[in-house]
Amino acid sequence: MNGLFTFEDYGDLVLLLSDSIWAAALLGVVGGLISVFVMARDIGFAVHGISELSFAGAAFALLIAADVVIGSMAGAVIAAVAIGLGGAKVGEKNAIIGVMMPFGLGLAILFLALYDGRAANKFGLLTGQIVAIRPDQLQLLVWCALLVLVLLAVLWRPLMFASVDPEAAQARGVPMARLSVVFMLVLGVAVALSVQVVGVLLVLALLITPAAAATQLTASPLWVPVLSVVFAVTSSVGGILIALGSPAVPISPFVTTISFAIYLVCRLFGGRRLARHRKLSTRRAAAHA
Repeated sequence: MNGLFTFEDYGDLVLLLSDSIWAAALLGVVGGLISVFVMARDIGFAVHGISELSFAGAAFALLIAADVVIGSMAGAVIAAVAIGLGGAKVGEKNAIIGVMMPFGLGLAILFLALYDGRAANKFGLLTGQIVAIRPDQLQLLVWCALLVLVLLAVLWRPLMFASVDPEAAQARGVPMARLSVVFMLVLGVAVALSVQVVGVLLVLALLITPAAAATQLTASPLWVPVLSVVFAVTSSVGGILIALGSPAVPISPFVTTISFAIYLVCRLFGGRRLARHRKLSTRRAAAHA
């Protein structure tokens, strides 16, 4: 541990990278809200598939000296459209994702093998690079994040209805196919945004774990998204603040460790709450017997 952390000039670093910290907070909000629907629709596997194509797009952009953020988003959007149009059944979507994942990973490996630039650029695609991101890229991330938030605000009620009870939603005339494609596009952009924070390998920490932790504490349709956002922002901002004091370690291990710790604590409290509820139910049943 000696030499792993150094907090010399830490205040100056925080001020210097304040834009990146605010961007990490905004991306945490996006990840926390998207996480709710990823859990509700049970499409964690889709996050994997989209992240692999996002990785391939970023690697190709790196190879041709283009903007890595745009390449990452292009790959993610292509994957999201393919999954969204791939079929209504979960099995059909999973089959498409299973085919795309190795293809995307193979392309990424090929592009990185052909790239003869700095090794740090390759590593950044896997572990996140928001601290080192350029101002123009940061601005693009912020605008894309705001677009995702606006779309979620517009689609929240029908999307939640379709996620929780798809049969009833279809019977009520909700356009399930179009809604699914639009949501997959939003998910694709969210994955590409999250890749900038934690990298391709650990993107689930912002897009699955926050809502998974929140659902351990409550089933409220109000508090699940609120807690999910709080957990995601805590992980993303907390990770970047700790990473500033450890220049030798990328941000992603800190983000994922905080996210995992939050989940463990929520799991512990959720288990105790469930145990108390079961005891209370048993006592009530015995009293009525």
